Amino acid sequence: MDVESGLDTLLVVAIVSALAPFVASVFDRIMLPQVVVLIVGGVLVGPAVLGWAEPDSVELLANVGLGFLFLLAGYELELGLFAEHVGRRAVVAWFVTATIAVAVTGVLAYLGFIRAFVPVALGLTTTAFGALLPILRENDMLSGRFGSFILPAGAVGEFLPIVGIAIFLSANGQFLGLVSLAAMFLVAVLFSLLPRLNVLTRFSDVANRGEHATSQTTLRITVALLFALLVVASEFGLDVVLGAFLAGVVLRKWAPGDVHSLEAKLDAVGYGFFIPVFFVASGMTLDLHSIAEAPMRLLVFFVLLLAVRGAPALVLYRHDLDLNQRLQMTLLTATALPLLVALAAIGLSTGHMLPENAAALVGAGVLSVIVFPGLAVALHRRTPRPRDPQPDATTVEEPA
Repeated sequence: MDVESGLDTLLVVAIVSALAPFVASVFDRIMLPQVVVLIVGGVLVGPAVLGWAEPDSVELLANVGLGFLFLLAGYELELGLFAEHVGRRAVVAWFVTATIAVAVTGVLAYLGFIRAFVPVALGLTTTAFGALLPILRENDMLSGRFGSFILPAGAVGEFLPIVGIAIFLSANGQFLGLVSLAAMFLVAVLFSLLPRLNVLTRFSDVANRGEHATSQTTLRITVALLFALLVVASEFGLDVVLGAFLAGVVLRKWAPGDVHSLEAKLDAVGYGFFIPVFFVASGMTLDLHSIAEAPMRLLVFFVLLLAVRGAPALVLYRHDLDLNQRLQMTLLTATALPLLVALAAIGLSTGHMLPENAAALVGAGVLSVIVFPGLAVALHRRTPRPRDPQPDATTVEEPA
């Protein structure tokens, strides 16, 4: 792919990204998320329809966008939540989902509907927390009681499947995959301990002085940390999203200077450029031909995302949230896409996943992003509720 065609594709992607907010505003009544506009825009300008853009020429930028997506998801996660009821509930809900997913995929494999058992099972347990974050922020769904439950639920639905990918689908085998995963956590812990070293006092002073100057030191350090963990994850044979997610978690403790200012800058860089590139590129790579040949497969996976990942929330959160909030939780946790793209790519590269199932799984993820968040936002807007205090380990009792 030559430089000129790469620039042409980047221009088309930039135009789609710039027009997305305006197109979404036209459909404001149905609360169409901008993510949907970006994906559909990618489909339209990609090789399958108009042929104005080639996804290969922006692959690197799209991967950086995926990294930023998970970086911001990890940055949003407060690890202390997992010592409280909301975190424990999220972990229990995910393992219930995983059990159901194993049973369902076992039946599908027995019937000959799927060939790749593990990637599909993991796919049915995922939540596109990074993709949901801008939607939740824009609609003030991260505050109050509901926000305290959806944050850990979404994070668990993104993080634990990544761990599953590292262990069960590692190119180095399960044992080395587990060792590599432990090594990644050790690297992340070491990064988080750096600010406590007295020898780095000078480093912190320089970083603080330059964070709002032309040097933008804290932003540069953050981007370097992101790429460092992405490279480490890649060298260990793990999915890069694990490195990005851990980088975001580390940043909450590691980042020097004004944390709120840094968050605003990361939002500007990520959501302003790199993340839209990822979503547009995802639309460009969608295999419409395979989906058109077997549309029922897409519908089956779409329904399974809702039934396997989302529906357990109706029961498991019955003591914590009212019916309206549980329906929102069901729809939001069933929304999946980035990890489905990764799982489909792994399944195709190993030859274990049928091409039509890979396309259908990604297509179901795209459809879930199009349908589920909009319905959840509609439920949130049409049922006004007073904000209540966030529950903690002392105020919320674990139901028997």
